[in-house]
Amino acid sequence: MPHPQSRPLPQGGSVRPITRWGTPVMHRELADVTSFDDELHTLVADMVATMYAARGVGLAANQVGVDLKVFVFDCPDEDHEISTGVVCNPVLTLPEGTDRNLEDDDEGCLSLPGAFTSCARPDTATVRGVDQFGEPVEFSGTGLLARCLQHETDHLFGTVFGDRVPERARKKLYKQHQELAEGYADDWPVGVDPNAAPDDED
Repeated sequence: MPHPQSRPLPQGGSVRPITRWGTPVMHRELADVTSFDDELHTLVADMVATMYAARGVGLAANQVGVDLKVFVFDCPDEDHEISTGVVCNPVLTLPEGTDRNLEDDDEGCLSLPGAFTSCARPDTATVRGVDQFGEPVEFSGTGLLARCLQHETDHLFGTVFGDRVPERARKKLYKQHQELAEGYADDWPVGVDPNAAPDDED
C-alpha cells in the first residue's frame, strides 16, 4: 500500500553515470528550476532509473552532473512505510528547541560509493517545493526518510554529508571509498541490474 505522501515516480528513464564528490557541481548551490518542460521530465525519469540502478533511496540532479535544484526519492520512514516523490526548489524545515532530537546513524552517499559513517541529523524533517510539473508538494518524514530529505536538499545547496561530520570521520570515509573504488567503474551504475533491494545510500 503506497504511503499517503507518495507521488508516482516516472518510469522509462535511462541510467546515467553518477558524479563523484570533488566534482565542482557537487560543491556549489544549484540553479532554481524555472522550466517544467520535456527536458526536465527526461532528467527526472533518468534520475529515477539511476537511483534504482545504484540501489539508492534518493538522488539529486548534481549527482548526475546537472545544475538544477531537483531530487527524487523512494525511501522508508521509521515505520517502514515507503514514500516516493520528486521535489524541485525544496525548502527544508527542521524541528527547533525542545522538539529537536538528533539521531546518530550511519549515512552513505551514492557519489562516494561504498563508504559509510555516523552522521547526526534531526529525526524528523519536512520539505516543501514543487514537482516536475510545477505542482506544489510537501513531504514529511521520520527515520531514514527524514535523513534522506535532509541529505538530498543538502546536495542541491552544495553540501555533501562529509561536510557535516568531523574531519577524522571524513578521512575515514575517503579511505573506505578508495579501498572499494575498483568495484565502481567511472560510469557506474550504467549497466547495473536495478532489480535488487535498496541500500541506505542516497
